[in-house]
Amino acid sequence: MKIISCCGSAEKKEAEKSNMLCCPDALKDESNHPSDAVVVSSDWTLREYLEHIRCRTSGLRMRYAVKPGLYAAGNPDKNSDVFVSANYKLSFDILRRTLKGMNAWILVLDTKGINVWCAAGKGTFGTEELVKRIAESYLEKTVNHRRVIVPQLGAPGIAAHTVQHKTGFRVYYGPVDTRDIRGYVEAGYKATEEMRRVKFTVWDRFVLTPMEMIPALKIYAIYAALMFFIMGLKPSGIIFKDALANGLPFIFLGFLAVLSGALVTPLLLPFVPFRSFAVKGWLVGIVAALIGIKTIPVAAPAAVFSFIFFPLASSYIALQFTGSTVFTGMSGVKKELRFAMPIYMSGAFISLVVLVFFKLKEWGIL
Repeated sequence: MKIISCCGSAEKKEAEKSNMLCCPDALKDESNHPSDAVVVSSDWTLREYLEHIRCRTSGLRMRYAVKPGLYAAGNPDKNSDVFVSANYKLSFDILRRTLKGMNAWILVLDTKGINVWCAAGKGTFGTEELVKRIAESYLEKTVNHRRVIVPQLGAPGIAAHTVQHKTGFRVYYGPVDTRDIRGYVEAGYKATEEMRRVKFTVWDRFVLTPMEMIPALKIYAIYAALMFFIMGLKPSGIIFKDALANGLPFIFLGFLAVLSGALVTPLLLPFVPFRSFAVKGWLVGIVAALIGIKTIPVAAPAAVFSFIFFPLASSYIALQFTGSTVFTGMSGVKKELRFAMPIYMSGAFISLVVLVFFKLKEWGIL
């Protein structure tokens, strides 16, 4: 049968309407397969490397998707394995690169451009979608066997018995890390305890920090401009010299708060005491504030402001990282927010009062 490609004009228009991106550099129409499948290369292009960086540092991740359906990696036949993936393109790309040297089918579900772990929680990487894709791709005619390999992190969304009942395909849960796929297959689709263990290494955490840093830095830029204005404000007008001299310590401490909450806390996550992300971020923020005040000394009222506001800012930023981990549940996050939000609001109010007191004293009113 004819091999299709999302590089065609009709498919490209459809992808654009769905706010999706095609992967033209990865597609090769050079083999004959028993199914209408898109043939994908296991190699990444320079463009894709750059897109992956953008995906981790910008809003591209919200529309970085491939068309759901059946894909061919290598030169698969009727006996080749079928691996299930989300249509978040970064997840798809990691899988196809892992399959280099293997001949396999990739069945991509419509997860609305969301990765496997999050999509399983939302229900888009789910039983009905898998059943639907198996039927629509005519998988029973494409392969002789009756097994599909689902990533372990997608297990919460898949009812294996229902899939088998409706399609005849048995669900096998693959390893957590795609790098273990080859060993998993060679072992007869059996995963070792190590393959089942969810790791969250320093590198795993580090690659997620840009998406914590960048939104925080956008707010920080507004904060910096506001602090320069407040510190330079005098009864006679705005004194730019004072804005720089008095505002610089607050700008520096604010930057340390962003770093401590968005970068340092995630990197040191297992080593900072307590389970709560809010408490972890607050503790690291306290240390950052101490370092900042030792580096650039400030007046007593400003020091009070610093030890209230900046650790809480660090705590709030660190709390956002809960959505990036694989071991935090929605109920736990909601519970932590109910506990932390009143403290954040109270701290912000007290900080504002201290800042007003600092300015009134500076003006000689108090």
